[in-house]
Amino acid sequence: MTLLAHASDDTSTTWSGVVCHLHRTPRAFLPMREFQSLTLVEGHGIEGDRYFIGHETGFYSHKPEEGRQVTLFEMEALEAIKRDYGIEMAPVEHRRNVTVRGVPLNHLVHKRFWLGECLLESTRLSTPCRHIEEILGKKVFDPMVHRSGLNCKIIKGGVVNVGDSVRPA
Repeated sequence: MTLLAHASDDTSTTWSGVVCHLHRTPRAFLPMREFQSLTLVEGHGIEGDRYFIGHETGFYSHKPEEGRQVTLFEMEALEAIKRDYGIEMAPVEHRRNVTVRGVPLNHLVHKRFWLGECLLESTRLSTPCRHIEEILGKKVFDPMVHRSGLNCKIIKGGVVNVGDSVRPA
């Protein structure tokens, strides 16, 4: 992660990151599938994903949430879970849509940022649930506490690709 002080505000920092992996699944309990690109639709979510508003088929679809249109997870969190707990998780296993590197997700709550050509606004940190342990057969709930990703709504849609930049708005 690259950190640079803003000249106008010495308490803030800027950063830049990259999209490493993209995932979606059409229904709850199905494995996430990896894609080279995803289409994000403003106000709805990811085309073909289980939480696309109006066509929800996800585990939490009975709890509709505008701020869960796209979810992000840090590669650094996967590395920390392996280092601290000895648990290997592939990017497709964390069940979030976008895996990034160099993006301080825990510090972006209620902030806007660019994911490639798409503008997102984060709504809250993601929280793990025991459901992921059922799906994966791995004891990942505790290791994912405080490093479970970020929920966002889509302000400006478009196509996001692996390798796209992630940067402050």
